[in-house]
This record gives sequence, C-alpha cells and structure tokens, in this order.
Amino acid sequence: MEKIINAFILTTFCFCFAFSQKESRKPSQDEAIKSSPAYAEVLLRKVELEAELEDLLMAYTENHPKIQQTKYEVSKLNQELEKFRAFEPNKIQKMSLSLGKLVVRKVQIEVDLWLLLQKYTEEEEIVKRTRKKLTVFENAIKEILNN
Repeated sequence: MEKIINAFILTTFCFCFAFSQKESRKPSQDEAIKSSPAYAEVLLRKVELEAELEDLLMAYTENHPKIQQTKYEVSKLNQELEKFRAFEPNKIQKMSLSLGKLVVRKVQIEVDLWLLLQKYTEEEEIVKRTRKKLTVFENAIKEILNN
C-alpha cells in the first residue's frame, strides 16, 4: 500500500512540475507565428475561400473554372502560410496586419496573372501590367521583412 501511495505522490509531483513548466515557458516560435496578425489575415482569407469552395462544389463539377481558380488561390495561400512558418525569429515581430493584407492582395494578383496566362501570352500588355503590379506588391513585402 505504501508503494502505491509513494507512486501516487511521485506521479502527482511530476504532473504538477510539468504543468508549471508548461505555463511559465515562453511561446514557441511556431506559436508566435501562428498568433501573429499577418498569419491570421492570410488564414482568414484561406478559410473564406475553402468555405466558398464547399458551396461551389455543390453546384459545379471539379473542372469548373471558378472551382479551379479558388483551388489555385487556396494553394497559393497555403504556400504563403508555409513561408510564414519558416520565418527566422527576427522576422516574427514584423508580421503585422499590414503584411498579411499585402500577402493576401499579392496572392489575388497572382491568381489574376494565372487566369490571364490561360488566355494570353507573356507579350500581351495586360499580362505585362499585371506582372508589374505583382512586382510592386512583392517589393513592398520584401521591404517590410528586410527592414
């Protein structure tokens, strides 16, 4: 009986110690990234699109252009979220709401470009203008992250 009581006391002590360590530790890099305004903004857009995609799939087949476009945008947002998760610790503090909005808008322009390239060649003026617009957003994002 005494062994059971001692084992219970030891288990309780270990549990309490582990719990207190968990509560007092600093958030991990992954937790800091996922709780940032930029990550939340991109995730919000992704979730909105996924919900829209569910509605579209009720009415259209997988081959419908709107479904293809939405899936493409979701995949681009997933890529951006992966980039965020790979950030160095010194860039986490730069993950503002503005950065998230820039990334969301950049992805929308990438989707526009993708759609244009299905109809036009690289030499078309509308494609060139869209590429320039995309470059402006990419440069703004780099400026925020590299300052």
